[in-house]
Amino acid sequence: MEKMKSETNKTESKTEKQGAEWMQLLLDEGYQFGLGAFETIAVEDGYPVFLEWHLERLREAMQFMGFWHEVSQEQIRQHTEKIGQTVLKIMASKENLVFVTRKNHYTKEQYDRGFQMDFSSVRRNETSPLTYHKTMNYGDCILEKRRAVQSGIDERIFLNTRGEICEGTTTNIFFRKAEKLYTPKKECGLLPGVMRRFVISETDVEESVIFPEQIKKFDECFVTNSLIGIMPVQSLAGHIFTERTTAHQLQSVYKTIARKPITFR
Repeated sequence: MEKMKSETNKTESKTEKQGAEWMQLLLDEGYQFGLGAFETIAVEDGYPVFLEWHLERLREAMQFMGFWHEVSQEQIRQHTEKIGQTVLKIMASKENLVFVTRKNHYTKEQYDRGFQMDFSSVRRNETSPLTYHKTMNYGDCILEKRRAVQSGIDERIFLNTRGEICEGTTTNIFFRKAEKLYTPKKECGLLPGVMRRFVISETDVEESVIFPEQIKKFDECFVTNSLIGIMPVQSLAGHIFTERTTAHQLQSVYKTIARKPITFR
């Protein structure tokens, strides 16, 4: 296996450079072909939020790709002792297990304004098993997120090959009509996010097939991921959502959970 000495976070900003400046990586299939897995975990004052759910998903992805690493509590503790809102990223491939930390850059101003979103012209492949795991094969998401920001919006939403709404580049999406919440079925082609799991565990959610032309019938829309929690959506493809009641309620519950102290065994 070819070795490479790599400068950690060389292309990232100075605020994202934490931990070791240099690391030894083996150029396995993860770093050559994207056959690796990763998790991005919000850390609140040293508490990695929903850690067990993240590790459960990481283990499932590793098993799917045919390799295995044990992730110990001691490894987690070494990277989660900082005060404030930070992010722990765990990257696993056959020959590598890497931990990187950085700041969480989402701001109160974004929550107050709400996300402005549009639909992506790139289609999500619901037939690919890679769609359902958080893998290093993440190019579509990163490139579409960059294009969204460059065009002045916050997020783009993928449709699948049948034209059904799937997920955002880094988010899962929810809609509310009256007192009922709706979210795309996993089978539509999406990564089942940890915060998606949280929302489904907290309230009644119908997983269904949703088409773009149906969004005007909904009263509220919000997106979720582990770093933003629950983010209200101001607009999607030009349609304005004026209500934010459910997003605020769920975010309040999430913030209570996120501030729990962690006990390492």
